Amino acid sequence: MRRFRNLTRNGPYRSRNGAILGVCRGLAEYFDFSVFWTRTIVVILLLVTGLWPITGLYFLAALLMKPEPVIPIHSEEEREFYDSYATSRHRAAQRLKRRYKNLERRIQRMEHAVTSKDFNWENRM
Repeated sequence: MRRFRNLTRNGPYRSRNGAILGVCRGLAEYFDFSVFWTRTIVVILLLVTGLWPITGLYFLAALLMKPEPVIPIHSEEEREFYDSYATSRHRAAQRLKRRYKNLERRIQRMEHAVTSKDFNWENRM
């Protein structure tokens, strides 16, 4: 995950390989810190402050943090799409529909140009 650290500047992601909801592992990967020590700090805080404050904060963090992408992110455009999908799936679906409608229109224009009577196949080949 360290190779993607520069692309995750919008905040940490919950790890998909974490023990309980992936919060500790996600924070450890984001801050480039040991997972063992992150979990140790959480357990110590749990023992010192009591069960409810840390448990509540842990589950709140699990709700607020986006899950780690299934497919690794390689570009800024991919990260932008994933972030928009994670926050609003409807908006991401609308974006995909617009993109494919534009592609469909371009293909239709190409088909129209190739199948028109003015297209001279012998000069094109």
